[in-house]
Amino acid sequence: MSTSAKPLTFAIPKGRILEEALPLMARAGVVPEAEFHNPKCRALSFACEDSDMRLIRVRAFDVATFVAHGAAQAGIVGSDVVDEFAYADLYAPVDLDIGHCRLSVAEPVERNAADATASHLRVASKYPNLTRQHFERLGIQAEVVKLNGAMELAPGLGLASRIVDLVSTGKTLKDNGLVETSQIMQISARLIVNRAALKTDPRVGALVDRFRALAAKAAA
Repeated sequence: MSTSAKPLTFAIPKGRILEEALPLMARAGVVPEAEFHNPKCRALSFACEDSDMRLIRVRAFDVATFVAHGAAQAGIVGSDVVDEFAYADLYAPVDLDIGHCRLSVAEPVERNAADATASHLRVASKYPNLTRQHFERLGIQAEVVKLNGAMELAPGLGLASRIVDLVSTGKTLKDNGLVETSQIMQISARLIVNRAALKTDPRVGALVDRFRALAAKAAA
């Protein structure tokens, strides 16, 4: 272990990015203990093969919060989360070119004709900031109903006329009678670090260099 008092804490998200991230992490030297892969394990913190590092597994939005506030020094999360929070203390130096999807607007296939020219809309999303910014650019005031899941139900139940959500294949939208009408942003996973830790802990800079080299090699 290095002379630093504590292991470097690396935060990773549960869900869609994790499966793609693990092989990349391993090539960068971030390898969790075997118990991490036990589906029955409910632990959130894990040792790593490198004793100078530990891993925490949390929700994607919480990855950004842990890193921005210095509870974790580095992590992996989608660019949607980085842009939604826009934490000043968060730095995203490497596009990992994994976890690709898009943040899109969707509405019922048979929408209310009045919505087409409305200056005010109610939109369901777990991305209130990105949603408001998008509709502001269109000159529309968006009242955002914050949901953390089951977004596709909102239009049919009268909660909102449109949704803003992550889209990969579009099958879930189709199965729920919705159609993608516009794309807000393309998304990929990013390596994120705490700005203060990057300046004060050489291990963080070394970690960034390893991931950056891997990303450059993959792009070559």
